[in-house]
Amino acid sequence: MLDIVYQFIDKAIVDKVLFAVILLVIGILAIRIVLKLLKQMLEKSRLEKAAHSLVTSLSSAVLYVLLGLMVASALGIDVTGIVALASVLTLALSLALQNMVSNIIGGFTILYTQPFHSGDYVEIAGQGGTVQEINMTYTKLATPDNKVISIPNSVVVAAQIVNYSAESTRRAEILVSASYTVPTQKVIDALALAGTMDNVLLDPAPQAVILSYGESAIQYSLRIWTKTEDYWDVYFAVNQRVKQIFDEQGIAMTYPHLNVHLDK
Repeated sequence: MLDIVYQFIDKAIVDKVLFAVILLVIGILAIRIVLKLLKQMLEKSRLEKAAHSLVTSLSSAVLYVLLGLMVASALGIDVTGIVALASVLTLALSLALQNMVSNIIGGFTILYTQPFHSGDYVEIAGQGGTVQEINMTYTKLATPDNKVISIPNSVVVAAQIVNYSAESTRRAEILVSASYTVPTQKVIDALALAGTMDNVLLDPAPQAVILSYGESAIQYSLRIWTKTEDYWDVYFAVNQRVKQIFDEQGIAMTYPHLNVHLDK
Protein backbone atom coordinates (compact mmCIF):
# COMPACT_ATOMS: atom_id res chain seq x y z
CA MET A 1 0.00 0.00 0.00
CA LEU A 2 2.83 2.40 0.89
CA ASP A 3 4.56 1.65 -2.39
CA ILE A 4 1.46 2.78 -4.24
CA VAL A 5 1.42 6.02 -2.23
CA TYR A 6 5.08 6.66 -2.94
CA GLN A 7 4.35 6.36 -6.65
CA PHE A 8 2.16 9.44 -6.48
CA ILE A 9 3.99 11.42 -3.80
CA ASP A 10 7.55 12.52 -4.06
CA LYS A 11 9.61 10.84 -1.35
CA ALA A 12 11.47 14.11 -0.68
CA ILE A 13 8.20 15.85 0.18
CA VAL A 14 7.24 13.07 2.56
CA ASP A 15 10.61 13.31 4.25
CA LYS A 16 10.21 17.07 4.63
CA VAL A 17 6.75 16.70 6.17
CA LEU A 18 7.93 13.96 8.55
CA PHE A 19 10.92 16.06 9.57
CA ALA A 20 8.69 19.11 10.08
CA VAL A 21 6.26 17.11 12.23
CA ILE A 22 9.10 15.69 14.32
CA LEU A 23 10.58 19.19 14.65
CA LEU A 24 7.18 20.54 15.72
CA VAL A 25 6.71 17.88 18.40
CA ILE A 26 10.24 18.26 19.73
CA GLY A 27 9.90 22.05 19.63
CA ILE A 28 6.64 22.04 21.62
CA LEU A 29 8.20 19.76 24.25
CA ALA A 30 11.31 21.94 24.37
CA ILE A 31 9.23 25.11 24.77
CA ARG A 32 7.30 23.56 27.64
CA ILE A 33 10.56 22.61 29.35
CA VAL A 34 12.01 26.10 28.78
CA LEU A 35 8.89 27.79 30.15
CA LYS A 36 8.93 25.52 33.19
CA LEU A 37 12.59 26.39 33.84
CA LEU A 38 11.78 30.08 33.27
CA LYS A 39 9.03 29.94 35.89
CA GLN A 40 11.45 28.34 38.36
CA MET A 41 14.02 31.06 37.65
CA LEU A 42 11.42 33.76 38.11
CA GLU A 43 10.44 32.30 41.47
CA LYS A 44 14.05 32.58 42.61
CA SER A 45 14.63 36.00 41.05
CA ARG A 46 13.94 39.42 42.53
CA LEU A 47 11.38 40.22 39.86
CA GLU A 48 7.95 40.98 41.25
CA LYS A 49 5.68 37.94 41.42
CA ALA A 50 2.86 40.05 40.04
CA ALA A 51 4.85 40.41 36.79
CA HIS A 52 5.72 36.74 36.30
CA SER A 53 2.73 36.11 34.03
CA LEU A 54 3.76 39.04 31.80
CA VAL A 55 7.27 37.63 31.29
CA THR A 56 6.11 34.06 30.72
CA SER A 57 3.36 35.11 28.29
CA LEU A 58 5.72 37.19 26.15
CA SER A 59 8.41 34.50 26.26
CA SER A 60 5.89 31.87 25.21
CA ALA A 61 4.70 34.00 22.28
CA VAL A 62 8.26 34.59 21.04
CA LEU A 63 9.24 30.93 21.33
CA TYR A 64 6.18 29.69 19.45
CA VAL A 65 6.73 32.24 16.68
CA LEU A 66 10.34 31.07 16.31
CA LEU A 67 9.18 27.44 16.25
CA GLY A 68 6.66 28.27 13.55
CA LEU A 69 9.39 29.85 11.42
CA MET A 70 11.64 26.81 11.91
CA VAL A 71 8.85 24.43 10.87
CA ALA A 72 8.06 26.56 7.83
CA SER A 73 11.73 26.55 6.86
CA ALA A 74 11.85 22.76 7.26
CA LEU A 75 8.93 22.48 4.82
CA GLY A 76 10.88 24.51 2.29
CA ILE A 77 8.81 27.65 2.66
CA ASP A 78 10.62 30.95 2.12
CA VAL A 79 10.86 32.31 5.66
CA THR A 80 12.07 35.70 4.45
CA GLY A 81 8.74 36.28 2.77
CA ILE A 82 6.88 35.20 5.90
CA VAL A 83 8.92 37.59 8.03
CA ALA A 84 8.20 40.45 5.64
CA LEU A 85 4.50 39.59 5.59
CA ALA A 86 4.49 39.28 9.37
CA SER A 87 6.05 42.74 9.66
CA VAL A 88 3.30 44.24 7.53
CA LEU A 89 0.62 42.39 9.46
CA THR A 90 2.18 43.45 12.76
CA LEU A 91 2.10 47.08 11.66
CA ALA A 92 -1.52 46.75 10.57
CA LEU A 93 -2.49 45.02 13.80
CA SER A 94 -0.66 47.57 15.90
CA LEU A 95 -2.68 50.34 14.27
CA ALA A 96 -5.92 48.41 14.70
CA LEU A 97 -5.11 47.33 18.26
CA GLN A 98 -3.54 50.49 19.61
CA ASN A 99 -5.06 50.01 23.04
CA MET A 100 -3.63 46.51 23.39
CA VAL A 101 -0.19 47.65 22.24
CA SER A 102 -0.24 50.58 24.66
CA ASN A 103 -1.25 48.21 27.46
CA ILE A 104 1.70 45.91 26.68
CA ILE A 105 4.08 48.87 26.64
CA GLY A 106 2.48 50.04 29.88
CA GLY A 107 3.23 46.64 31.40
CA PHE A 108 6.93 47.02 30.61
CA THR A 109 6.85 50.57 31.99
CA ILE A 110 5.41 49.29 35.26
CA LEU A 111 8.14 46.63 35.46
CA TYR A 112 10.84 49.23 34.85
CA THR A 113 9.61 52.00 37.15
CA GLN A 114 8.21 49.67 39.87
CA PRO A 115 5.70 52.08 41.44
CA PHE A 116 4.39 49.16 43.50
CA HIS A 117 5.24 45.57 44.39
CA SER A 118 3.28 42.37 44.67
CA GLY A 119 1.19 42.44 47.83
CA ASP A 120 1.18 46.25 48.16
CA TYR A 121 -2.11 47.98 48.88
CA VAL A 122 -2.50 50.72 46.28
CA GLU A 123 -5.06 53.12 44.89
CA ILE A 124 -5.06 53.49 41.10
CA ALA A 125 -7.51 55.62 39.15
CA GLY A 126 -9.86 55.69 42.13
CA GLN A 127 -9.73 51.92 42.66
CA GLY A 128 -8.10 50.48 45.78
CA GLY A 129 -6.82 46.96 46.38
CA THR A 130 -3.85 44.67 46.88
CA VAL A 131 -1.62 44.13 43.83
CA GLN A 132 -2.26 40.58 42.67
CA GLU A 133 -0.93 40.30 39.13
CA ILE A 134 0.51 42.24 36.20
CA ASN A 135 -0.19 40.46 32.91
CA MET A 136 0.28 41.53 29.29
CA THR A 137 -2.64 43.96 29.28
CA TYR A 138 -4.02 44.38 32.79
CA THR A 139 -2.96 44.97 36.38
CA LYS A 140 -5.19 43.06 38.80
CA LEU A 141 -6.10 44.32 42.26
CA ALA A 142 -7.81 42.25 44.95
CA THR A 143 -10.17 44.37 47.05
CA PRO A 144 -10.78 43.84 50.80
CA ASP A 145 -14.31 42.59 50.00
CA ASN A 146 -12.91 39.83 47.74
CA LYS A 147 -13.39 41.41 44.34
CA VAL A 148 -10.78 41.46 41.57
CA ILE A 149 -10.39 44.72 39.64
CA SER A 150 -8.55 44.60 36.30
CA ILE A 151 -7.10 47.97 35.28
CA PRO A 152 -5.55 48.42 31.79
CA ASN A 153 -1.78 48.92 32.07
CA SER A 154 -2.01 52.09 29.95
CA VAL A 155 -4.39 53.56 32.53
CA VAL A 156 -2.10 52.52 35.39
CA VAL A 157 0.88 54.29 33.81
CA ALA A 158 -1.11 57.49 33.19
CA ALA A 159 -2.97 57.55 36.52
CA GLN A 160 -1.94 58.83 39.92
CA ILE A 161 -0.80 55.87 42.02
CA VAL A 162 -1.08 55.97 45.80
CA ASN A 163 0.98 53.21 47.41
CA TYR A 164 -0.07 52.74 51.03
CA SER A 165 2.50 49.97 51.59
CA ALA A 166 5.57 51.77 50.27
CA GLU A 167 6.73 52.86 53.72
CA SER A 168 7.07 50.76 56.87
CA THR A 169 4.95 53.14 58.96
CA ARG A 170 1.71 55.07 58.45
CA ARG A 171 -0.03 57.86 60.27
CA ALA A 172 -3.66 57.45 61.25
CA GLU A 173 -5.80 60.51 61.89
CA ILE A 174 -8.98 60.29 63.95
CA LEU A 175 -11.31 63.28 63.86
CA VAL A 176 -13.72 63.97 66.73
CA SER A 177 -15.79 66.84 68.01
CA ALA A 178 -16.50 67.93 71.58
CA SER A 179 -18.78 70.46 73.21
CA TYR A 180 -17.67 74.03 73.85
CA THR A 181 -18.57 73.46 77.49
CA VAL A 182 -15.69 70.98 77.93
CA PRO A 183 -12.23 72.49 78.58
CA THR A 184 -10.06 72.00 75.51
CA GLN A 185 -7.10 70.69 77.52
CA LYS A 186 -9.29 67.99 79.04
CA VAL A 187 -10.28 66.80 75.55
CA ILE A 188 -6.67 66.89 74.33
CA ASP A 189 -5.49 64.86 77.33
CA ALA A 190 -8.29 62.33 76.80
CA LEU A 191 -7.35 61.91 73.16
CA ALA A 192 -3.67 61.49 74.03
CA LEU A 193 -4.66 58.79 76.52
CA ALA A 194 -6.78 57.04 73.88
CA GLY A 195 -3.84 57.05 71.50
CA THR A 196 -1.57 55.30 73.98
CA MET A 197 -2.12 51.59 73.39
CA ASP A 198 -0.52 48.48 71.90
CA ASN A 199 0.93 48.75 68.38
CA VAL A 200 0.87 52.56 68.49
CA LEU A 201 4.39 53.88 68.00
CA LEU A 202 5.82 56.23 70.62
CA ASP A 203 8.18 57.86 68.14
CA PRO A 204 6.65 59.98 66.74
CA ALA A 205 4.46 60.28 69.81
CA PRO A 206 0.64 60.48 69.56
CA GLN A 207 -0.51 64.06 69.01
CA ALA A 208 -3.88 65.62 69.81
CA VAL A 209 -4.64 69.09 68.43
CA ILE A 210 -7.52 71.49 67.88
CA LEU A 211 -8.46 71.70 64.21
CA SER A 212 -11.20 74.31 64.13
CA TYR A 213 -14.04 75.96 65.99
CA GLY A 214 -17.29 74.91 64.38
CA GLU A 215 -20.78 76.28 64.74
CA SER A 216 -21.85 73.57 67.21
CA ALA A 217 -18.59 72.04 68.46
CA ILE A 218 -14.83 72.22 68.55
CA GLN A 219 -13.11 69.90 66.07
CA TYR A 220 -10.14 67.87 67.31
CA SER A 221 -7.65 65.57 65.60
CA LEU A 222 -5.78 62.63 67.12
CA ARG A 223 -2.71 61.67 65.05
CA ILE A 224 -0.92 58.42 65.75
CA TRP A 225 1.78 56.41 63.99
CA THR A 226 1.81 52.66 63.54
CA LYS A 227 3.41 49.97 61.42
CA THR A 228 1.83 49.71 58.00
CA GLU A 229 0.63 46.15 58.54
CA ASP A 230 -1.07 47.17 61.83
CA TYR A 231 -2.77 50.29 60.42
CA TRP A 232 -6.39 49.19 60.21
CA ASP A 233 -6.37 47.17 63.44
CA VAL A 234 -4.98 50.17 65.31
CA TYR A 235 -7.31 52.62 63.57
CA PHE A 236 -10.44 50.71 64.57
CA ALA A 237 -9.19 49.98 68.10
CA VAL A 238 -8.31 53.63 68.82
CA ASN A 239 -11.64 54.80 67.43
CA GLN A 240 -13.43 52.57 69.91
CA ARG A 241 -11.11 53.58 72.74
CA VAL A 242 -11.78 57.29 72.18
CA LYS A 243 -15.49 56.82 72.78
CA GLN A 244 -14.88 54.74 75.90
CA ILE A 245 -12.56 57.33 77.45
CA PHE A 246 -14.87 60.21 76.54
CA ASP A 247 -17.74 58.40 78.27
CA GLU A 248 -15.60 57.72 81.35
CA GLN A 249 -14.54 61.37 81.63
CA GLY A 250 -17.94 62.83 80.78
CA ILE A 251 -16.87 64.44 77.51
CA ALA A 252 -19.80 64.86 75.15
CA MET A 253 -19.38 64.38 71.42
CA THR A 254 -21.77 66.93 69.99
CA TYR A 255 -23.73 66.91 66.77
CA PRO A 256 -24.98 69.83 64.66
CA HIS A 257 -27.69 71.70 66.56
CA LEU A 258 -29.24 75.15 66.79
CA ASN A 259 -29.96 77.08 69.96
CA VAL A 260 -33.06 79.30 69.70
CA HIS A 261 -33.50 82.13 72.20
CA LEU A 262 -36.96 83.71 72.49
CA ASP A 263 -37.23 87.21 73.95
CA LYS A 264 -40.29 87.84 76.12
